[in-house]
Amino acid sequence: MCGIVGAVSTRNIVPILIEGLKRLEYRGYDSCGVAVHQGGELRRARSTARVAELELEVARDDVRSGIGIAHTRWATHGAPAVHNAHPHFSRGPGVSDADVAVAGGTAHSGRIALVHNGIIENHDELRAELIGRGYVFNSQTDTEVIAHLVDHLYDGDLLDAVQRTTMRLRGAYAIAVFCRDEPQRVIGAREGSPLVLGVGSAAHAGENFLASDAMALAGVTDQIVYLEEGDVVDLQLGKHWVTQRTAQGDFKPVQREVRTVHAHSGAAELGPYRHYMQKEIFEQPKAIADTLDAVTGITPELFGDGAWSVFKGVDSVLILACGTSYYSGSVAKYWLESIAKIPTSVEVASEYRYRDSVPNPRTLVVTITQSGETADTLAALKHARSLGMAHTLTVCNVATSAMVRECRFAYITRAGVEIGVASTKAFSTQLVGLFLLTLSLAQARGHLSDAQEAAHMKALRHLPVAVQAVLALEPQVIAWSQEFARKENALFLGRGLHYPIALEGALKLKEISYIHAEAYPAGELKHGPLALVTAEMPVVTIAPNDALLEKLKSNLQEVRARGGELFVFADADTRIEGGPGLHVIRMPEHYGALSPILHVVPLQLLAYHTACARGTDVDKPRNLAKSVTVE
Repeated sequence: MCGIVGAVSTRNIVPILIEGLKRLEYRGYDSCGVAVHQGGELRRARSTARVAELELEVARDDVRSGIGIAHTRWATHGAPAVHNAHPHFSRGPGVSDADVAVAGGTAHSGRIALVHNGIIENHDELRAELIGRGYVFNSQTDTEVIAHLVDHLYDGDLLDAVQRTTMRLRGAYAIAVFCRDEPQRVIGAREGSPLVLGVGSAAHAGENFLASDAMALAGVTDQIVYLEEGDVVDLQLGKHWVTQRTAQGDFKPVQREVRTVHAHSGAAELGPYRHYMQKEIFEQPKAIADTLDAVTGITPELFGDGAWSVFKGVDSVLILACGTSYYSGSVAKYWLESIAKIPTSVEVASEYRYRDSVPNPRTLVVTITQSGETADTLAALKHARSLGMAHTLTVCNVATSAMVRECRFAYITRAGVEIGVASTKAFSTQLVGLFLLTLSLAQARGHLSDAQEAAHMKALRHLPVAVQAVLALEPQVIAWSQEFARKENALFLGRGLHYPIALEGALKLKEISYIHAEAYPAGELKHGPLALVTAEMPVVTIAPNDALLEKLKSNLQEVRARGGELFVFADADTRIEGGPGLHVIRMPEHYGALSPILHVVPLQLLAYHTACARGTDVDKPRNLAKSVTVE
């Protein structure tokens, strides 16, 4: 979701701020902006176009400085419009309309410039208070409230004003602030939304940086401090310090570890691919191989020291996740119960924390998240811990993320940076990590023989080659996509552990092609969905050669009898033959328990090529963000 970059330096940092925003574009946004301290005043440029357009704007208006903040916004409060875009300036009592320009690079008589990720829950009451004090609001955002509050509390010390401001805020926030009256100083604060400090090199006179993601600072610094909940950081030339709010409500200095983080730029080369999503689909064999690279055998210690005793002692698993990660957890439920013989429940993270549940201290709580910063999943984890469930584990793609720091155990997938908003390689590597978890729990619980371990390891090692063979089906999928591009609705069917893959296929199609798609267990057709089936409703079916195949064939006949058009991804030995109204693409091989990882690939390709045929923005679909860091 929204991105923050800030800097204090002796050189012009505007190009660094703009480049940082470009590296965060993959998260999704609908406006962007930059503000600097220039000529004794605040200046800014804002745009509802892409960062590239903002870059042209700051060049045209000669916006330059050694101190500044920048932001990409994904609208929550207020429509995507220039006056709602960040950075926001304070407009205190006595500032006339003539002193204010709400768009474009401009001098401004306000004191405070601020950017914000998150949601302030008490913004309405704060807004009413500030209006009563003479403050004028130019936006509908909750963020402008923070800028005005900092201005109101400012008494010559920006750090003190920000600390006092955070005491008044309820909700989630990461903010970066600077003041007209204190050049060469930026203050950052976080609560419930990620923020990092980047320590610059001595070669540039001790410059320092803030960002919502270390990736934004790739190529600028690799010395990163991950700020913790309640931290407020003061950045100046050649120095920085962190304070943290205490339970008593005051702030005390704290030490935070400086880590060397080799973040990769989001501006990866596309190579021969049209979009990052296509590139990432085809990177899956390598991503899976990399995720398995250090695995020489099955052991709970793959997830961290002490995992064996914990795995042996737990009697159930609770999986918490959102979106695509929820579907990977839904696949894992089948594995965990059939292979590890352990009761498993899968919860949508945003729902779990708001309902009454029955806690069990012997439960292993598993979170799944690509970014490791998903707000709902982090909150659900904390809720589970508050109920006395201390055994926590995450499957995550970012080793330095908040989720990894919060959980006792972790398996870090090696999907690499995923830029396309619709997840592909992160999903398949999550499934690999969850299968390893299944086998490790089975081993600890005495349900995995040496022969079974050897067979599963052989299948895992062959998985990259098997996925590569599925990718070779792309030309056949492209032909299908031309049919789908003309439709506005689609059904997806699956049975058993392939039902979550049907859900994932439907999600991919709706995310990037904007075709309404739903998925059902095939056995549920007669219980309602069959009423939707017509010749205009394509029905996508996943047909592996498993114990449910004959049942699935009966479901296919139900669709054909109602004039439905079937598109079936069938294993080679299923003996499902194509014909009028029945289109079949044959998968290269049946892959047993790991079959879901193979079957999701053609569904990704179908969504991708359908979106291309419809001319949508594949990598940045409307209204969606890559990393959802607010509720």
